[in-house]
Amino acid sequence: MYFQQHTVSRIDRVRGHDCVRQRIRKVHPVGEMSSVRTPVDVEHGLLTVLFALVAAHALWQGMRTRGVGRSGRVDHLLHGVMAATMAVMPWSPGHRLSGRTAELLFTAAALWFLLTGLDRRAAHTVAAISARLPSAVGMAAMAWMLRPSHDRDPVVTAVLTVYLLACALWSLTRPMPSLRSATWNAHRTEGADPYARTRHGAMALGTALMLLMPH
Repeated sequence: MYFQQHTVSRIDRVRGHDCVRQRIRKVHPVGEMSSVRTPVDVEHGLLTVLFALVAAHALWQGMRTRGVGRSGRVDHLLHGVMAATMAVMPWSPGHRLSGRTAELLFTAAALWFLLTGLDRRAAHTVAAISARLPSAVGMAAMAWMLRPSHDRDPVVTAVLTVYLLACALWSLTRPMPSLRSATWNAHRTEGADPYARTRHGAMALGTALMLLMPH
């Protein structure tokens, strides 16, 4: 008699534990309970911070810089929009940004950087286009990433990635002006952007990394 009661009591306890587990699973699915921060999540977070800082700095420069003209302000605005878009792309809302409208927007931005380089004297056209080519390629890479994955040629992706990595290496390895240097003070007086190379290098590096990530 005692053995039967003890056995029934154990069975009731087991059933009780099973009911508790089922309730927990309903409230917290197994995927959510086991979710942890992965290296990919950390990479996404770092890219988001990077692009958010670049976007804020580009828009700030576009609003405060004097003597750059309308063309320069449009340049800063396009860089800010691209960086802000890239900041949300690693997360689920960013994947919904793909579409014909966004693709056409950044394709037009790439053409803007190329065509505005032609609006100079013929002797300086090549130099002007060369200086604006990294921005044009960055915008083209953004438009390329917004295309459906089955429409993206791996060769084109590789070429864009290598070029942007080269631009990032060139920009980020050049010396950055000191805050107290005479050069920085002169640029500040003239309203120039002494940290444009650093911003462009960070943007190129982040875009190259995004090209290598699955979308």
